[in-house]
Amino acid sequence: MCGIGGEFRLDGAPPDLAAVERMLPALASRGPDGEGRWQQGPVALVHRRLRIIDLSDAGAQPMVDPELGLAVVFNGCIYNYRELRDELTTAGYSFRSTSDTEVILKAYHRWGTACVERFYGMFAFALVELATHTLVLARDRLGIKPLYLADGPGRVRFASTLPALLAAGDVDTDLDPVALHHYMSFHSVVPPPRTILAGVRKLPPATVRVITADGRSTDTTYWRPEFNRAAVPAMSADEWQERLMAAMRTAVRRRMVADVPVGVLLSGGLDSSLIVALLAEQGQTGLATFSIGFEAAAGESGDEFHYSDLIARHFDTDHQQIRIGGKRFVPAVHQAIAAMSEPMVSHDCVAFHLLSEEVSQRITVVQSGQGADEILAGYDWYPPMANVARADAVEAYARVFFDRRHDALGGHLAPEWMLDHDASLEFVAAHFGAPGADTALDAALRLDSLVMLVDDPVKRVDNMTMAWGLEARVPFLDHEVVELAAACPPAMKLAQGGKGVLKAASRGIVPDEVIDRPKGYFPVPAIRHLSGPLLDDVRDALTARPARERGLFRKDYLEELLDAPNARRTTLGSNALWQLGLLELWLQRIGV
Repeated sequence: MCGIGGEFRLDGAPPDLAAVERMLPALASRGPDGEGRWQQGPVALVHRRLRIIDLSDAGAQPMVDPELGLAVVFNGCIYNYRELRDELTTAGYSFRSTSDTEVILKAYHRWGTACVERFYGMFAFALVELATHTLVLARDRLGIKPLYLADGPGRVRFASTLPALLAAGDVDTDLDPVALHHYMSFHSVVPPPRTILAGVRKLPPATVRVITADGRSTDTTYWRPEFNRAAVPAMSADEWQERLMAAMRTAVRRRMVADVPVGVLLSGGLDSSLIVALLAEQGQTGLATFSIGFEAAAGESGDEFHYSDLIARHFDTDHQQIRIGGKRFVPAVHQAIAAMSEPMVSHDCVAFHLLSEEVSQRITVVQSGQGADEILAGYDWYPPMANVARADAVEAYARVFFDRRHDALGGHLAPEWMLDHDASLEFVAAHFGAPGADTALDAALRLDSLVMLVDDPVKRVDNMTMAWGLEARVPFLDHEVVELAAACPPAMKLAQGGKGVLKAASRGIVPDEVIDRPKGYFPVPAIRHLSGPLLDDVRDALTARPARERGLFRKDYLEELLDAPNARRTTLGSNALWQLGLLELWLQRIGV
């Protein structure tokens, strides 16, 4: 896990080394163990390193192979790198390191851009063909690793974080009105390639972009599950459960590949509990597990220690409870905002940020349970989609998921920021209209798995863990698990209140008390119920001079929210004032 950055010139000029160098401090937390830089011709690359595989200097980046004429910077982990290395060795390649980075270089030389189809893992990389001055950018199938881009006169810059691009300079920081519409309507999700800033874009997941020396650019989408039953044989419920659990066992085992210990973020829910159970089943002993809890607020509990403690005792893990008091909370909110590459409303961000701070003092790699709800229909907005006609799916989805419909948005955004069309509904309609996805629920799960998941929970976990140099691995987002879940009949996923096939498959592996418990979330009551210093900070941000000059929101709407900070909720129960406040807090934090 690392931070990468660079510049590719398209106009014959040398890269701006000072600008690229300015990226490094903004990437430092992603790679606290070292840094590297390289420049040749029109390309400059920088790298911050977190040592996980091949701890020696032989694994340092940027990695250059003069014999093959290639250079690369890479963020992530290729879990099957040993198998690929063996295959490449048999084909005649020699290796100077034991790193997965070097495997990317050799794999690209042998298979070209199709090498990504052989990678099992999470990755974002920038690879340069030295002879042709061709730049290849690639991102993993589920977008677990980020890659941001900023075009400028005669050049392209790229980095693991948006703030790194801002540090380099010369970025258009005007707000993107379409992205703002998505943020306010599509549950704060801004789909790729957009970000909230007009001058910064992100490479979509499962995409390889090839940019040639003359500036021509070609994108290839190399993976897209179908979300139907066409590619799988008819199976009984028991067979589906067996296949899902077999895939999860493989996914968990793959994510133990490291030259350092691997722990687990244990929330006490089924998903993280299953990861602990499968590791114990595979012979892991003394597994380090970590849970976090907050002070209660407005009568809402701030922890789920009962369930995480139960799992820790049952599997005899080396468990650590992390209790967060009120004095520590407000500073942590601002630290979490500073760690965001994009504004992220979920209060989970604060939990993951604090949890990562504590965990990183003991360990550098963890497995985490993100993704199960999106791929296996665990959320409460999925059952209403079950009996909807496919032709009515778009409207049904918007009704249960959108924070605000387009007409209502006109009463919230200032007139100069309102679009004359419903960009979010149009985006959903285009996604639902693509081939595949047999039923309305299939279409909703496809959208959530391939878009919402990437630009909400996955991005959240990456940003918050990497703020402390902690690598998080997510076995539920192994692409083979996602493919299997996409093909699973919707009724099996919706059973037992959601994730039915997973709950049934987990019987006898995870204690029933955890399987049958009510669905929980990362509880952070002090954000759901704004008061005290945090409410003051939100109020100050929304009434500060930058906010007034930006003029995003209608004055009457702002006054209504500030007069009753916890009265307005979005469709899915989020605090409406926090959504506005978080956006302004983030914009002011990055200096926009």
